[in-house]
Amino acid sequence: MINALLIIDDDPDVLKAAAAALARAAERVDTAGSPDGVAERAHVYDAILLDMNFAAGARDGSAGLDTLDRLHEADSALSVVLMTTYGGVALAVQALKRGAADFVLKPWRNEALVDAMQAAAALTAERRASGAALNLDDLERRAIVRALSLYDSNVSHAAAALGLTRPALYRRMERHGL
Repeated sequence: MINALLIIDDDPDVLKAAAAALARAAERVDTAGSPDGVAERAHVYDAILLDMNFAAGARDGSAGLDTLDRLHEADSALSVVLMTTYGGVALAVQALKRGAADFVLKPWRNEALVDAMQAAAALTAERRASGAALNLDDLERRAIVRALSLYDSNVSHAAAALGLTRPALYRRMERHGL
């Protein structure tokens, strides 16, 4: 069982729904209506579920990505799962490149949300136990795997989403044993 999770979203209904879905998987589920001041206490959580947009009408995810950066500055081992209603493949790839453990679209399936947060908490525990956060090669490998998964192994589409040429993606796949 997970010790402590934090859910950050500006929508009170999303906070309630996510907390209810995750209550059976964690001893403690905290919620916050904004990312303000969260980085200072990031180290007490096993994983964080973070919305990507906090301003009315915002859809670019920049607030979530900026918060992700602040959380990783505070605790580089902490796993953060990002969520949004306005998800696109490019945004998901950008989030994974910047260190997100996973990316969840709203509305979610409760089982999938629980699985994502359990995997994120396990990753945090592994990182904290080893004393090292993911390195750039690990992040690159995960971004490639995620892009290939999103595009059903279509290398052309995955390469475009990652901003690479097909030959460059093939070289990186070979380097990572994919």
